[in-house]
Amino acid sequence: MKFGISFTATFFNQAGALVLVYRDGSVQVNHGGAEMGQGLHTKIRQIAAEALGVPLDNVRVMSTRTDRIPNTSASAASASTDLNGAAVADACSQIRARLAEVAAPLLGCDVSAVGFSDGRVHADEAQTAITFAAACEAAYRQRVPLFAQGYYRTPGIHYNPAAGQGEPFHYFAYAAAVSEVEIDGFTGDYRLLRTDILEDAGDSVSPLIDRGQIEGGFIQGVGWLTVEELVWDLQGRLATAGASTYKLPSWTEMPDVFHVDFLERATETGVIYGSKAVGEPPLMLAISVREAIRDAIAAFGEGGPVSLESPATPERVFFAVQRAREERDSHVAAVGRQ
Repeated sequence: MKFGISFTATFFNQAGALVLVYRDGSVQVNHGGAEMGQGLHTKIRQIAAEALGVPLDNVRVMSTRTDRIPNTSASAASASTDLNGAAVADACSQIRARLAEVAAPLLGCDVSAVGFSDGRVHADEAQTAITFAAACEAAYRQRVPLFAQGYYRTPGIHYNPAAGQGEPFHYFAYAAAVSEVEIDGFTGDYRLLRTDILEDAGDSVSPLIDRGQIEGGFIQGVGWLTVEELVWDLQGRLATAGASTYKLPSWTEMPDVFHVDFLERATETGVIYGSKAVGEPPLMLAISVREAIRDAIAAFGEGGPVSLESPATPERVFFAVQRAREERDSHVAAVGRQ
């Protein structure tokens, strides 16, 4: 799988953020991405905590509101962490630079030697340190602003749809999947026995979230290609309009053996903390399941090409197996006549 990451409409590739730091060292983060269960807010918290060198508990991500962050792009194209995370990091870097100016005289070092980690502000070459909260209090008393607006625009992308030329993607996400299935030739029923996935997530901001996204995206793709069938009646009405008639992927579609591994030494330069998107790309890996079904159907015949519509429901698999057997029997009969 090779999946381009960026909005093909170039103007969507921008994001804003507003970060507020309080005198007690607590941090409020506002950004333009929508949390829909994909773990975006968790990644944003991690990015802000890392950028400011504070514990995760110090950071609170607020609900997404256009009266705080205007003109937001859609949380789509698998680029929400890339865009909003980079905007948050930009705001945090501004605040960090101001705090370094305040902390340097207190630590007795140059501004360039001030570091931030574990809730402390310290001099790189000395044991001298103050708490992040103490630095914030000192900045407040010196009338140094502790809030900043961040902004990010994806660099280097441009695309002319009419000419079909340009650089529409900032980078590509890569992955590979191998799936093994078992078919019952008498019923068309099948089981997904095993899937192995190797995903290039760059330097993952949150490996646990990314693993969930990969597994969930893959199973969503399995449903798309194997069980989620749309059926209309003679009046043109959708007959599969509810959970009782429209089959969704569930535990029964999970492979018995499911391995997900991350590509090592895969830092993606120019992306927030070297990470890569993992939202939509894993969906494509489910094609390995459909192709495994096609190969298994072919084994009932002469091993040649198999025509199989999607989704590959047990009914379609059954009739495809029947066609493969008929073609094999026809070939055997023809050879016998010769």
